[in-house]
Amino acid sequence: MSETEGTDKATTAAAAKPEPYRVLARKYRPRSFDDLIGQEPMVRTLTNAFETGRIAQAWMLTGVRGVGKTTTARILARALNYETDKIHEPTIHMTGPGVHCQAIMEGRHVDVVEMDAASHTGIDDVREIIAQVRYRPVSARYKVYIIDEVHMLSNQAFNGLLKTLEEPPEHVKFVFATTEIRKVPITVLSRCQRFDLRRVESATLIAHLKKIAEAEKVGVEDDALRLIARAAEGSVRDSLSITDQAIAHGAGTVTALAVRDMLGLADRVRIIDLFETLMAGNAAAALTELREQYASGADPAVVISELADFTHLVTTLRYVPESTEDAAISPMEAERGLELSKRLSIRTLGQVWQMLLKAGEELRTTTTPRQAAEMALIRVAHAADLPSPDDLLRLIREGGDAALPAGAAPPASPGNSGSGQDGGNGANGSASVAASPVTPGAGSPAPSAGTDLPQPRLVASSGSGAARMDARPRLQTSPAAEPETPAIGSIEALARLAEERRDSLMRVSIRRYLRPVRFQPGRIEVALTDEAPQTLIGDLMKRLHLWTGQRWVVTVSSGGEPTLDERDAQRRATLIDDAAADPEVAAILAAFPGAKITNVTVRSAAEEEDVPAPAIEAGDDDFLGDPDEFLDDD
Repeated sequence: MSETEGTDKATTAAAAKPEPYRVLARKYRPRSFDDLIGQEPMVRTLTNAFETGRIAQAWMLTGVRGVGKTTTARILARALNYETDKIHEPTIHMTGPGVHCQAIMEGRHVDVVEMDAASHTGIDDVREIIAQVRYRPVSARYKVYIIDEVHMLSNQAFNGLLKTLEEPPEHVKFVFATTEIRKVPITVLSRCQRFDLRRVESATLIAHLKKIAEAEKVGVEDDALRLIARAAEGSVRDSLSITDQAIAHGAGTVTALAVRDMLGLADRVRIIDLFETLMAGNAAAALTELREQYASGADPAVVISELADFTHLVTTLRYVPESTEDAAISPMEAERGLELSKRLSIRTLGQVWQMLLKAGEELRTTTTPRQAAEMALIRVAHAADLPSPDDLLRLIREGGDAALPAGAAPPASPGNSGSGQDGGNGANGSASVAASPVTPGAGSPAPSAGTDLPQPRLVASSGSGAARMDARPRLQTSPAAEPETPAIGSIEALARLAEERRDSLMRVSIRRYLRPVRFQPGRIEVALTDEAPQTLIGDLMKRLHLWTGQRWVVTVSSGGEPTLDERDAQRRATLIDDAAADPEVAAILAAFPGAKITNVTVRSAAEEEDVPAPAIEAGDDDFLGDPDEFLDDD
């Protein structure tokens, strides 16, 4: 075989050898500003600057990961040094490969220095740059320094770079990239042109991924692209990495089910069904759905996160219905989410959002995520079925005695007597009550003490979208019946009422600052001590109205009897004096100089007789027989 034939065979074998695999993020990396997606404002500014010759000496590129900061820096270096047979000046319009383009885009050009500030943080690395900037470029037009993650430089390094950055040689350009712009000193930012690279919109990202899938000859579903775009959160590199992984996972075909299984995501349709079940207050069905999703491989933490995400979607659709046009939202999500936003109240959605956020924090720290998720769903289902405080107060006022818990006083508010005549279906979407008054003795049995009344439940309003109340009490008193005024006939009864309502602060104020003068139904007359707060009377009237549902008039006069605390102190002093006068106690005090009586407990003779004597059980080794039996006769 001749030398020529051997060379031809070697060339043929080299040509037949496949190229090494490159990930999609590197294979489809933009090489010009025409390939850069989602950053039109920056491209427009740079285009005008290059065409007018107003090229800056330094640029600062900031944004989240994967939006193209380092890629933009390399494209800038290529545009500054673009050179062909016909073009010999910086330009944005790079129609074909130039002399230095290949080496610059691969990061191996001698005049384009890339430095990772995360591993070169000290002043010595900056001194090396300062020492090199005085020399002209070897072959290119500009010497370009690309410093990635520039916020990692130390303060000394930043200070050492300031002078060179402010007055660099004409042949030197700086391009900085960072994800933490707030950590860069303002003195450095003031010497650079800043460009904030935005997150790529979902529609643009989906179109880009579809184009790449066609180039790779890979079948991909639209729902799969939506899932990838949503998981990438505006990062092109993340979306390409997920797509690369999905292609391998699906053996050349990307389906929504494969992407969902690969990322551990929950089925969006089942998430919406679970959300509707929770909003209906059906905790049993919600737990069944969660366990089925868990059995199919869904992570409980992901389920809670997806529920929070859908809650946010429903809430935003209430105010911005145009959000349904987002490409990352499927038509099914948009339709059902928009319908739910019209039926649920903002108060309910806000409560559910807060509870799901709390559940997410619990799931990150618990060792039993499924149990934590189930408890969270039970809380959400229970809270979603409860009325808001305003609706509950309106229900009590309109429902009468039957809507109140046992033992509670019926409220009477003249201003609300006519608010429920039309059923509460006004334009403002207020709560409505459906109840038929039943008078005991008029063809119906009298209510028993243990009668359970149905609990109020939330019902979606078809008009304004606000949740309304649907309460159908079984028993109602006559609307014409006048509610009885609670009896508060003494200062002791007033303090006892505050204690029953668990209002400790008001109870202490009543005992300490109020001197009783006169108590009448609906009216209390007291005198105040010198230390009483100025707002005590007004606060007491509000508390009485809240506790009893009635309007009470509290007036201040002079005189009055001692306060409850003064009575207790006087009674205690009398007991101590009586105890000190006892001969036995006096003898004890005389035997111990400086001793004094601090407390006295009075117990009647009957109470003394009722107190049993302490019983002492004998141990196993205790002797209970006659000791004489064991005495020696001798």
